[in-house]
Order: sequence, then C-alpha cells, then structure tokens
Amino acid sequence: MQRLRVWFAWTVACALTLLTATGCTGSPAAEGHAALPTYGTSDINSQPTGALRSGGTLTLPIAQMITQFNFDHVDGALDDVWTVDSFTEPRLFARDVKGVPHAVPDYLLSASVTATEPQVVTYRLNPKARWSDGKALSWRDFAAQWHALSGTDQRYLVADTSGYDRISDVRQGTGPHEVRVTFKRPYADWRRLFTPLFPAAGYDTPQRFNTGWQGQLPITAGPFKLASDDRTAETLTFVPDPHWWGTRPRLDRIVFRVLDADAALQAFLNGEVDAVNAATSEAYAQLKSARDSDIRIGSAWDEVHITLNGAGGPLADKAVRNAVQQAVDRSALAEVAAQGLPVKVPLLGNHFFMTNQPGYTDDSRPYGSYDPGAAERALAAAGWQSPGSGKPRIKNGRSLTLRFVLSEGTNRLGEDLAQLVQHMLAQVGVQVVIQQVPASAYASQYLEKGNFDLAIFRFTGLTYPSSAYAVYRRPKAGQPFQNYGGVGSAEVDSLLAQAVGTLDQKAAQKLYDRADAEIWALGHDIELYQRPQILAVRKGLANYGVPGLGDVDFSRVGWQK
Repeated sequence: MQRLRVWFAWTVACALTLLTATGCTGSPAAEGHAALPTYGTSDINSQPTGALRSGGTLTLPIAQMITQFNFDHVDGALDDVWTVDSFTEPRLFARDVKGVPHAVPDYLLSASVTATEPQVVTYRLNPKARWSDGKALSWRDFAAQWHALSGTDQRYLVADTSGYDRISDVRQGTGPHEVRVTFKRPYADWRRLFTPLFPAAGYDTPQRFNTGWQGQLPITAGPFKLASDDRTAETLTFVPDPHWWGTRPRLDRIVFRVLDADAALQAFLNGEVDAVNAATSEAYAQLKSARDSDIRIGSAWDEVHITLNGAGGPLADKAVRNAVQQAVDRSALAEVAAQGLPVKVPLLGNHFFMTNQPGYTDDSRPYGSYDPGAAERALAAAGWQSPGSGKPRIKNGRSLTLRFVLSEGTNRLGEDLAQLVQHMLAQVGVQVVIQQVPASAYASQYLEKGNFDLAIFRFTGLTYPSSAYAVYRRPKAGQPFQNYGGVGSAEVDSLLAQAVGTLDQKAAQKLYDRADAEIWALGHDIELYQRPQILAVRKGLANYGVPGLGDVDFSRVGWQK
C-alpha cells in the first residue's frame, strides 16, 4: 500500500539501484504484446482459486536479507519488507489495477468519512480478525500506530509521518470492533493510513517499535507466518498460519532467497526460483524463450526522472533549468531504454499520476518539449554567451558546467542515458561532467546533501498523490524532505497543501494538475517516462506477476491444476 513512496531518503538510492541494476522500459510492440500503456494494464494470469491445486512452493528472489520487519521504521521501509508485511500483517485496503483502494473484508467490514468538520473516519473491523497473541484487532492498535508515527515522539525512528501528523484523536466507536479517527486537518488519502496495521503490543513503546521487529515478526495477523529465518543460507520461509480466519492460502510455503540480479536470472533458468525481473534487454534476450516460463508485462506506478539541483550553481537560475529541460530529447532517451524489449515506453507529462491512472493529464508543454533553439535563446538571455561551436558557454568568466552524479552501481543503460544527456546539453553549450560515486554513499553524501547538479533515479508506488508532497515542497530548516534539488515555490506548497486536504477527488485532481504545471515551469526536474514491469514467471503460476497499479494478494497465488 505504501511501498516505496515515503522513505525517499533510502528509496531514491534504492530506486537508482533498481533503475541501473535492472534497467528500464520497453521498445516497439512485438511478440503479441500491445504498446504500453493500456489503461489499468496488468498481467497476473488471473484464475479462480478453485482452478488452483492445493499446496506447492513459491520461491522468489530478494535483493537483500531483511533485518527490520517493521515497515514503518526508517530501516524497514523497503520493497521486500512491504511484500512480507502485506501477507503477515493486516492489510486494511488493497489497490486494484487502476490503483483504487478497496477495503479488505478479512480485516475491514467498512470504512468511510462519517463527518467532515472535523473530518472523522469510522472503521468497522471484522470481529474474526485476531492477532497471533489472541487479541482482537481494536482501536488500541490504531491509537498506538498513530502515536508512533505522528512525529510527536522523536524516539520513534519512523520512515514517514505524513497523514498521521494530521490526526487529532483515535478512540473506540460504538462497540469493541469500531474505530473513530478524527483529523485536525482534512486528509484526502486517509485510506493509505494504517496499512499495514501493526499491533499495539509491538508499537506501544519506542523500544518495541525500534528493536522489537529486528530479525523477527513478533506478532502477526495474516494468511502466512514466518516459519524460518536462515541467515546462513539467506532464505526466509513462510507457511500458512493455522489461526488464519480467512480463506486458506493455496500455497504450502513461500520462500525468499537473497540473490543479485545475475544470480537470480541464472536461478530462474535453472528452475530454482519462480519469477525474475526481465526488464533489461540482456535479461529479456535470455528469458523470452526460457522453457517452462511466461513473460508478464504491465504498467505500475514507476517513473524515471532527472532531478535538477536549484540550490546552487548555474541551475539556481530558473531560466537555465528551463533551458536544460528543453535541450533534452526525452523521446530519444525513452527509445534507448526501450531497445531490445517487447513494449513501448510512454513519456510522462505528469508528476503525480501515471499515464494509466485516473487523473492523468499531460502538463509538460512547453518545458517537456525538445526545443534546442529555445534552450539556446534562453541561455543567451540569461547571460551565458557562446564562445563558439563545441565550447561551453561563459558568464562572468565562468563556464557553464554541470556535474551529473551517478552511483557506481549504474549499469550500461544508466550510463548510456547519462552520456546521451551529456551529448544533448553539449549541443546548446552546456558542459556535463559525469561523476561516478560509491553506491553506499550515493544517497547520504550526494542526494541528501544536494551534492550534485543532475541525478537520475526513480520514484515508485506513489498511487496516492499525497505521497509525493515531500518530493515537491520547499525544504526548510535544514530538512530537504525528499526535494533533493531544493526547487519549489510558495504556490506549489499552497496548491499541494490544499490538494492533500481536499476530500472531493475531482477537485483535488484539479489542484494537483495546477501544481504539476507549476512544477514543470519551475524546472524541478526532467520527467522522462513510465517504466513498465517485465517479469519472467514460471508457467502455471496464477494470480502473480504485474498487477498494474494494484497489489498482489498472496493468499490467492498458487499453481494451476
């Protein structure tokens, strides 16, 4: 539900790693796949559970061993932790292929806004829902999670406070299975809160929150439970929880193995894992004809962009940032990312909504349009004069030089994209120096400190537009939020604050649209394209793959009869 959208201090580094280690999107439609995006595109081999055999094992690769199972902790806000928590802890809402959240009846009979001044949300919990310690889910769990994530107690090392910091009160409703959450400021995306829901017994003190989930899942309430945590073999094994009150899962076990990208690919070819990323031309070439496998493709909330650092140097001038935007041929970059893959890459014209998401509008013109002539005129007007063809522009004796900082983990595609940008900007008199830095320092020493001019990475999973608020708000008091380039304005702050608190969805979308146009005009970044997901999946695996803008329901995953 909240995967990869609130912990950008880590996610950005991870996202670049994913961009550079696993590649990006696709190329002209081929081999029976239509060009992306199709509205709500998903590819999971959807099957009724009656068509699946009972039992079997699903083995999946993960990037690293999980050491912190608390997704809300600053060290636990990782993709793989979200996946595990989604089937071991209460998931109150699940998103469909269009990214629209729906209540999960195993936990939640209903949830709605029952008052607006102030905003009150009333949750009716499923009376059957129980924690593994035997206690029923209750308002106390909501209250403990609110207290931990509200930001009022700095001892809780939280990944994100957004939404929770707008709550003023949590209490029991008309009975033990009803919860009333009152907001001091309206919050439109209230459905993203309390998913996963964690137990009060694991959140009621900073010590339990911070260390109680290290290497363990102390209390659960999902269809699966942790059976073994093998640090030597680097595997995690989950089995159905016999106390689960919902429909019994079809699988006997889910196993996660720590494997790097190359090892995971070979493990799939050897029949050792059941799914693997195929989103690079090299991987796809090896996997597209692999025996006993299918290629599954879909459109997730996954964007690739180049951040422009407006906090200092030449890019502190908005005119220069706009010129850089117009000097980059976004379509050409997308075509390079698409080479060797079976789908097209859709350019993005919006920072908040994907092309297959309700609310999407293209606000990119004119700054997202390739226009090197306009870029040259803007640079000259800003005082950067050309000393001659092939030479960087000069102003007050200083050359127009930008540092493009890349992680050393960048693969060939990431390097190719950076070099293309370097070439494009050279055509208008902007010199780009590509600097590779240690992957371990990329986030902490470069992005978070604004130690770059250009940086390329991804944001993923932000189907709730309020999740992107921290990316575009102005930094203050030494807190960059997730706006690493420091580009913002009072107008954007105001529009986003209004949108986050607007309960009428259409009215909120209009506010996001206005903010998006201003973000393009400010030269916050160069928004590039939506990255489709391409997976190689073992033939016969059902209800798993690429769920569009939605979530995988592991209780329904299994093998066809």
